[in-house]
Amino acid sequence: MIYTAYGLSIRSEIELPELLPAPEHNKNSAIDVQITLRSVPKSGLADNVEGPGWFQASPDALWLDIEEVARFLISDGQQIIIDPYHGADEESIRLFLLGSAFGAILFQRGHFVLHGNAIRVGNQCMVCIGDSGAGKSTLAAGFMQRGYSILSDDVVALDDEYRVLPGFPRIKLWKNTADNLCIETRGLRRIRPTDEKFNYPLGGLFQKEPLPIRWIYILEMHDKETVTIKPLKGMQLFRPLYENTYRPGYLEGMKLQEWQLRKCGQLARKVYMANIRRPRNKFLLDTLIDAIRSDIERNP
Repeated sequence: MIYTAYGLSIRSEIELPELLPAPEHNKNSAIDVQITLRSVPKSGLADNVEGPGWFQASPDALWLDIEEVARFLISDGQQIIIDPYHGADEESIRLFLLGSAFGAILFQRGHFVLHGNAIRVGNQCMVCIGDSGAGKSTLAAGFMQRGYSILSDDVVALDDEYRVLPGFPRIKLWKNTADNLCIETRGLRRIRPTDEKFNYPLGGLFQKEPLPIRWIYILEMHDKETVTIKPLKGMQLFRPLYENTYRPGYLEGMKLQEWQLRKCGQLARKVYMANIRRPRNKFLLDTLIDAIRSDIERNP
């Protein structure tokens, strides 16, 4: 089966229902990424590259070992080999394939990748970054319910022109979040059989064309009862981008640290950035969205 994501043509030996099938007129085009099922060395990369145990990285290859799921070998920005563990479920394999493994492919292909989500605002887009659990996907779902299109959730890739590339046409939502948003989870695919987290298809609200990035919000929590926004300037802009690069641990082995520093600096000069803090013990979603919309109007 041939799919498309991030502007790439992807041929896969396993089904990827989270992705869009390639258009018929593109199915005879060159394949950018090949996903195959084959044996992957248990010991890691052949050149004895060191790593933290679950991954090893070199400039042209990355090896992942996800316990009880699969080993992955990602190489040259063109190939992902999957070696599933016995009894591993397909949902878990796809979760790590479309996250950690695909993030490596995008780095290998020269894309700057952020951990966040991207939302269309006019003819540009806003990216929300922040720690896991801060509420990035909830915020994206809230914008979606107001009719905004989504470009990407979790893995946000930028091209050389600092446009966000359309990723996968879904967002991932925990059940309690879906319930709070009155989103029915019956019939939705779980991201893993044991998790109460679901793939929520974007349908017609998936933005299929790249858009220039204009605003970046760093979503955080605090112990106050209000939503606050604080614009960032100067050297304050650099650190959030550096810390919210997707899988920053990959970069040392890939020899991309200097490249990453340069990309962070270039991006910081092109966008408006602000910290947005929400109450830790309550998610004031409408208040949060209204605050961001007003801030965007003040900083077009």
